[in-house]
Amino acid sequence: MTRLLGGFLAAALLAFAVALPAQAQTKPDPQNTLFLDTPYGRVVIQLRPDLAPKHVERLKTLTREGYYNNVPFHRVIDGFMAQTGDGQRGDGTGGSKYPNLPAEFSSVPFKRGVVGMARASNPDSANSQFFIMFAETPSLNNQYTVVGQVVSGMEFVDKVKKGSGGSGAVSNPDRIVKMQVAADAK
Repeated sequence: MTRLLGGFLAAALLAFAVALPAQAQTKPDPQNTLFLDTPYGRVVIQLRPDLAPKHVERLKTLTREGYYNNVPFHRVIDGFMAQTGDGQRGDGTGGSKYPNLPAEFSSVPFKRGVVGMARASNPDSANSQFFIMFAETPSLNNQYTVVGQVVSGMEFVDKVKKGSGGSGAVSNPDRIVKMQVAADAK
């Protein structure tokens, strides 16, 4: 009987310990959540100002200015990532009217659904472009700034038209229909 009771108690404590992290999670912060509407549906991105405050602020500023509306997913590589955010030229060579940002690298790994800032070879050259990971890619870890995580709608990112060739350049690309900070959404 004692052994049975001890086993039951251990199982109950284990169940409580497993449930505790789920209960400890906080509600999403609408000031740090983006709604990215694709032709296929809404992608919800939880931003990480704790990791990259300057990059997160830039994304929110540009979003509020309508910069990302109708911007193409100009570079999409199946099994790797979908890149967008060139509201200037639409081909991956442009940026915003604001200066480039200094790198804010972290130890958060680039896994499926992670959102990172695109940049040129200079680590301090991120501006407006960002990418969403299709799969884990350790070679990006500590080399690019993580700004957030897709919390719902990854199935819509999966549907974005893929590019061809090694560059992933997309002809007649899918576009962001609209992007909003959740706190401002109508």
